[in-house]
Amino acid sequence: MYKAFSYRLRPTKTQATMINKSIGCSRFVFNHFLGEWNKAYQTSGKGLTYSICSRVLTEKKREFVWLKEVDSTSLQNTLKHLADAFQRYFSYNPFEHPY
Repeated sequence: MYKAFSYRLRPTKTQATMINKSIGCSRFVFNHFLGEWNKAYQTSGKGLTYSICSRVLTEKKREFVWLKEVDSTSLQNTLKHLADAFQRYFSYNPFEHPY
């Protein structure tokens, strides 16, 4: 037997603003580093790594001050998800999976 729970969030205006800022900053970080990763792959044949992107993110926070307004953990997780997506993409072998 499976159980499910449904929750409704009712954030305050301040909380909703922070949620929207976090989502927007994560989207910016993902798209920015996706472009950088693709440029690096086209020029050198190798992509970036999480550690390189993490260092560059620190520099970007100095350039774009509004990135400091949100929790840094969400931005780091965005980079981890991007690195994981690239790793899975390049390690995928369609002949190993019957579907």
